[in-house]
Amino acid sequence: MSSQNTKVKYASSYKEQITARGLIIGSVGAIILTMSSMFVALKLSSLPWPIMFVALVSMFALKACGTTNINEINVTHTAMSAGAMVAGGLAFTLPGIWMLNPDAEIKPLTLIIITLGGVILGLIFTSLIRKYFVVTKELPYPMGQAAAEALIIGDAGGKKAVMLFASMGVGAIFTVLRDSLGKIPATFMNSKMVSYGSYGGIWLSPMLISVGYIIGPLFIGIWFVGAIIGDFGILIGGQYFGIWDAATASSVKASLGIGLMVGTGIGIIIKGILPKAKEIFGAMFKKDSIGDSIVHLRWAPIVMMVIAFLFTILANMGIVASIITILGIWLATAMSAQCVGQSGINPMEIFGIIVLIAAKAVSSIGQTEAFLVAAAVAVACGLVGDVMNDFKAGYILNTDPKAQWIAEAVGSIIGAFVSVAVLLIIVNAYGPHVFGTEIFPAAQASAVAAMVGGISHMPAFIIGLVLAVILYCVNFPVMTLGLGVYLPFYLSATAFIGGMLRLFADKVFPEFEKKGTGSIIASGLLGGEAVVGVILALIVAIRILV
Repeated sequence: MSSQNTKVKYASSYKEQITARGLIIGSVGAIILTMSSMFVALKLSSLPWPIMFVALVSMFALKACGTTNINEINVTHTAMSAGAMVAGGLAFTLPGIWMLNPDAEIKPLTLIIITLGGVILGLIFTSLIRKYFVVTKELPYPMGQAAAEALIIGDAGGKKAVMLFASMGVGAIFTVLRDSLGKIPATFMNSKMVSYGSYGGIWLSPMLISVGYIIGPLFIGIWFVGAIIGDFGILIGGQYFGIWDAATASSVKASLGIGLMVGTGIGIIIKGILPKAKEIFGAMFKKDSIGDSIVHLRWAPIVMMVIAFLFTILANMGIVASIITILGIWLATAMSAQCVGQSGINPMEIFGIIVLIAAKAVSSIGQTEAFLVAAAVAVACGLVGDVMNDFKAGYILNTDPKAQWIAEAVGSIIGAFVSVAVLLIIVNAYGPHVFGTEIFPAAQASAVAAMVGGISHMPAFIIGLVLAVILYCVNFPVMTLGLGVYLPFYLSATAFIGGMLRLFADKVFPEFEKKGTGSIIASGLLGGEAVVGVILALIVAIRILV
């Protein structure tokens, strides 16, 4: 996909990319999206990627204000989307505190410190690893690609714009029929697989099929192999042949998947980051750049020490756990960047679980403090997933990464305060006992609560970890393998359909993809479901507030 479309207006200077009106529009959008994201994450135990929605809203809002350019739109939607994933990081972890102890009391200041700490660390590490994952590794980042495609084609107009918005309409209508009107089932489940504890089947999702199409058959094929290992091998095969019971099979599957993802993170650091440590982390000690623009990060080591102090004293985490949390966020943000880049999925609560287990293993932190560790990590990883998608779109659109980074900082800091406020309002209005009920199921937080005690099957975890380090170092896409093992089968199967459609198109209709037709349709379908998902999220939030 080329960004050099003559019909598209690009900014000629930095000042045309990051503007006061853009930051105001982005900030207002960040407040609204953060509020809705908190409600939806708790209510529906899911959180749609906001990037497509905010890209279109930013485009229409700025065009309504007068003359604009595609880079100003890109920077504005970068600010607008940031708070959504910050809210997700909190919603997917912290409610577990009250699930285990409804009488637990947490000071608002503590929540602010944890959330802001996660945001600031996420911003620091993302700015440092942006070039490695987006430019050097050239990971696909399907959500970022789709957003860039939508902006380029939508701004230029013509037949491709008609195709994009037509497919977007199809995706939107399908999503309304499925999620709002209930006319289309969400999943088709295989009853025999379900009887073995597997979520066997497919999810009827244009978005996930499109993600599979954009990513392509290689990564998706490895992802699906992981799903076969996890469900047909461990869950079904293990029980069928009497190797273990259902509970053991489930713990082996989860622990192996987590081990593969942790091992991938270690592999990224060993092979990708440490050899380039001077280049990547030099910005923390001197004037250096992220991408093409200068960003001063000489303040970063001091800020990290301040965060460690605040975690230690005000969050009562202790110095060891605080240091482990900061080091863990370094590892987890690299894992998140790789995971989102290869699959479009960001299991932020899993990264939080990994670091909280490490913190508990080497320190004597309490139950509540363990959740705070997980929350800081999940917030950072949620933000990283959003930032890296935005950076991918910006790379395609030739947007100055410094302008995007500043916009992301503005939106994420706003999101930190808004998400904490909304969470506290919910706790005060409904009572802490509301989490884990039909009102606010908060399924991810429940999973974190279940893992506070530690990895359920340590041998499987260690096997996965060692295997992943080795496979990553020989350039095998092991992160997607781990995702396939860990995630429900129906998600992997649906993404696999998209990957196979891409393979079919490339082999049978090569001109179809050379012209970009398939990617345009996939981007539209993805955008249609993503936009409607955010709109439905806003409706749910408004109904709860009213």
